[in-house]
Parts: sequence; structure tokens; C-alpha cells
Amino acid sequence: MEQKENVVVLASPFKRGETEISQVELIKPNAGALRGVRLSDLAGSDVDALLTVLPRISQPALTKSECLNLAPEDLISMAGTVIGFLSPKSDE
Repeated sequence: MEQKENVVVLASPFKRGETEISQVELIKPNAGALRGVRLSDLAGSDVDALLTVLPRISQPALTKSECLNLAPEDLISMAGTVIGFLSPKSDE
């Protein structure tokens, strides 16, 4: 099965109740999901900006607390996906 580019497989899965969360799908944010965040901060991988946006665009929806406890490598992977959403697509 092919992995979708907007699905991040967690290096450090975590439990929510009885459910283990081992991957998170990130949805391309709309203007509402980006409210209160500077796009330049998000594009620069500012952690506070990411922690604001990730709960709004993740499936399953991550809580602020879960985002705060993400492993650094998982946060970096998610940041790369979010930055990809903000980058214009070239016509190939």
C-alpha cells in the first residue's frame, strides 16, 4: 500500500486511552486554521506556531498536550509537511 505524502508515521507512537496513535494525517490548512499565526513563523518551523496549528489540521485531532509531548523527530516531520502545504506547487 502506498503511503500518502501528508501522513506522518510517528517514530515515537503514543497512547490515547487504549488506542495507540502511530501515524497522523495532516490536512492542508485553510485560512481559518491559520488564524492567529504568522505565516512567516510557520514557514520558519516556529514551534509555537506549529503547536497552534497542528491540533487544527491533524487526523486524529491531536490535543495541545499531545503536541507538546511529541518527539522532536516527529515534530520536525510534521513541520516539513506543513511547510509543504504553504509552498506553491509548480506546474510540471
